[in-house]
Amino acid sequence: MILAAGRGERMRPLTDHTPKCLLEAGGKPLIEWHIEGLCRAGYRDIVINHAWLGEQIEQRIGDGARLGVQIRYSAEGSALETAGGIAKALGLLREDVFAVVNGDIFTDFDFSSLPNTIEALRGTAGTTLAHLILVDNPDHHPAGDFALQDARVVVQGSARLTFSGIGVYHRQLFDAIVPGTRAALGPLLKQAIANAQVSGRRHAGLWLDVGTPERLGLADQLARQRHTPHRDQP
Repeated sequence: MILAAGRGERMRPLTDHTPKCLLEAGGKPLIEWHIEGLCRAGYRDIVINHAWLGEQIEQRIGDGARLGVQIRYSAEGSALETAGGIAKALGLLREDVFAVVNGDIFTDFDFSSLPNTIEALRGTAGTTLAHLILVDNPDHHPAGDFALQDARVVVQGSARLTFSGIGVYHRQLFDAIVPGTRAALGPLLKQAIANAQVSGRRHAGLWLDVGTPERLGLADQLARQRHTPHRDQP
């Protein structure tokens, strides 16, 4: 699943008439970089949620055939936040364990590593509810979000990292959310972390939260350098 429902307030006025995920880096919409990366990794069925100007996303990306995938859309009307958007899309996702990526990041993360993670979560029979990809803290988020301890995600640690917006989730994580209601992902993850139900790893390669026009400009520069996928480090 690719998350693309946000309005992108910090991107205004660019997002007043264009969904954030359709803003371009290297002559290509941000969301297409993800779709192409997922396709290279073997993913063929992708769900995209949308709210603000969502019809533009459907018009631009279509059914995915041009990009080698099959795309279905989860239209929200008004954005339901991350967990609410995922909960609403569970019927389209079908599988008990699935990968999710934020549509407004730019990264060389190698999505081909995620199928093994999906199988590993399936093998835990629901005792692990999420696997998070963490990155070094960017300048605009120096305090980070979580830390890693023996491949488990913890809230406090000596070397905190930032959640990349790439994760693998078990549908049980969203059991308490009524589909169609707004809900943030953070509280769900923190409860699961407190229950030792979240694993994770660090991605040491390129990652950029494209949250401002300045960072969009940087993403454009990086995209034109044509980075290749970067393997993770423990």
